[in-house]
Amino acid sequence: MSLLDIRALTIRFGGIQALAGIDLHVEPEEILTVIGPNGSGKTTLFNCISGVYHPNGGEILFEGKNLLGLSPDSVAQRGIARTFQNLRLFLHMTVLDNLLLGRHIKFKRHAIAAYLRLRGEELEHRRVVEEIIEFLDLQAYRQALISDCPYGVQKRAEMGRALAMEPRLLLLDEPIAGLTSEEKEETAYRITEIRGRYKTAILLVEHDLRIASKLADRMIAMDYGKKIAQGTPEEVQRTPAVIKSYLGDE
Repeated sequence: MSLLDIRALTIRFGGIQALAGIDLHVEPEEILTVIGPNGSGKTTLFNCISGVYHPNGGEILFEGKNLLGLSPDSVAQRGIARTFQNLRLFLHMTVLDNLLLGRHIKFKRHAIAAYLRLRGEELEHRRVVEEIIEFLDLQAYRQALISDCPYGVQKRAEMGRALAMEPRLLLLDEPIAGLTSEEKEETAYRITEIRGRYKTAILLVEHDLRIASKLADRMIAMDYGKKIAQGTPEEVQRTPAVIKSYLGDE
């Protein structure tokens, strides 16, 4: 059974068909990249999976259970975390506190522990976050306000917050957009390390075709809300419809 199985996913906004019968699956510990021009439906797909949008039709099965109708926090509790194309960080909070927010779904309510002010659970959550900070090389910024951090550090912090949720599926929406060439290579390396270290599957939306191809086990191309190709990166890039819609005609 696939970790994520999407069948005939459809969503409309007024007269606009944002997704039209999308089928895809993600296997455990697989990296699946989604490419396509602006407006092809990639972020809409993420919003449907994470519960932000509610599709008009189709199925989204995660570990065999349908996610349709669930709220974003319920989807997160099932084991799906995401980053955003436009950063969704708390700018007035530190890097450390932003990552700790990713642990909120892991906190358990213990009235007695709260009354006695026992900190065992809190310390365990902090230990997890500190390991992520070290993994993402954020030690120098752990107490810095997000608003004072360089853009590349902010991108890493958002990825760290998602990792703090211990997801089995990680949705990365253009994780290298706006980064320098060196930062792009570092981020690509970290994405492969995330899979190996945290044993998580990754669904990745990316415009940089070179990076997307480098990371992908499989690739899917979309255009106007439809899937126009799937397969290995080499197979997808040779598809005439992809060349026309995404790469451009010769």
